[in-house]
Amino acid sequence: MPNETITAPEGFRANGVAAGIKTSGRLDVGLLVADAPTDAAAVFTQNRFCGAPIVVGRQHMKGGRLRAIVVNSGCSNVATGARGLADARATCRQVADALGAPVRQVLPASTGVIGEFLPMDKLGVGIDAALGSLSPSAAAGRRFARAILTTDLKIKQACRRVRLGRATVTIAGCCKGSGMIAPRMATMLGYLTTDAHLARGILNRLLREAVETSFNRVTIDECQSTSDMVVLMASGRSGRADTQKRLASFASALREVCESLAYQIAADGEGATRVLEVVVGGARTHGEAHAAARAIAVSPLVKTAVHGGDPNWGRIIQALGQTQVRYAPDHVTVRLGGIVLFRRGAPARNLDRAALGRLMRKKHVTISADLGAGTACDRVLTCDFSREYVTINADYHT
Repeated sequence: MPNETITAPEGFRANGVAAGIKTSGRLDVGLLVADAPTDAAAVFTQNRFCGAPIVVGRQHMKGGRLRAIVVNSGCSNVATGARGLADARATCRQVADALGAPVRQVLPASTGVIGEFLPMDKLGVGIDAALGSLSPSAAAGRRFARAILTTDLKIKQACRRVRLGRATVTIAGCCKGSGMIAPRMATMLGYLTTDAHLARGILNRLLREAVETSFNRVTIDECQSTSDMVVLMASGRSGRADTQKRLASFASALREVCESLAYQIAADGEGATRVLEVVVGGARTHGEAHAAARAIAVSPLVKTAVHGGDPNWGRIIQALGQTQVRYAPDHVTVRLGGIVLFRRGAPARNLDRAALGRLMRKKHVTISADLGAGTACDRVLTCDFSREYVTINADYHT
């Protein structure tokens, strides 16, 4: 089988090891290394209590070049003051010295419990172990993808190949995210690699556009993480996206990778048993379409109804009604799948509740609303809200 992990594009090696940061003994240190400095772009969380790795990462990304990304799971290094910043910088320095690279070309990341200091002795040993067996293999890519997980049940990977002229370029990515998910111009922890050659300014624009329509359209619990980031590294070892047609092809493939990863996050949400897609059309503006879709997607009443397979559409219009979105209630149409639930201010006639219940028990549930106020539309992905979500988060620290 072809390699479809983070190491699939030419010019990248990776590894993941267990350093003892997680008491479970699972992999908890991941390293992604380019064979040479790469052009790179990144977006970061807007949470004001962002972690030390975010502060350091923003500083290092000002140069727009990266050689490596070092990630630990099990401890987020958030709300750790001056010591947290020093630890994040020391982590970068250890990797940079081993690679003979400038410190500013190493990007740190941490995920896990907030308010605890990094166990630097364990992390340092783990970094050395990861450096000692870096590989471009699919197995190494999977180890990296596994090392960045916290409450996730599955690794999340995606890969696309696209022709740019006579060359075939590869775009691959992996991410982690299961809880504390509500991105704002960033995402959980997401890493993307490509062997395409693109100008640095274009990389930034394409990443932001792809993130906006994918990761920024996912919410699990409407809790914006303190550690969110998405990073794109381009080795330039393959084709060039140097014409409008090639650029459009690359952008489309990048969006597909991000959309696949975003969907995998929704499907692996903490306690999730099904994905809920909320689509809103007929809005006056794109922003209002998004606000309406998000109001439905984040409603605990809607999410619990989806979990129970209960077609209680009153919860949908309640969520719509609490927004400031402009529409006339008697112009709204609400559907579950292709079945009309509500139209012209009244329930649809002769609803088959048994059929609706079967639709709601599928692995993918779609709720759509047409506001009848314009032509703008948007969608948001989430998951159902189960008892397991409460269990996971009640016991998370322990």
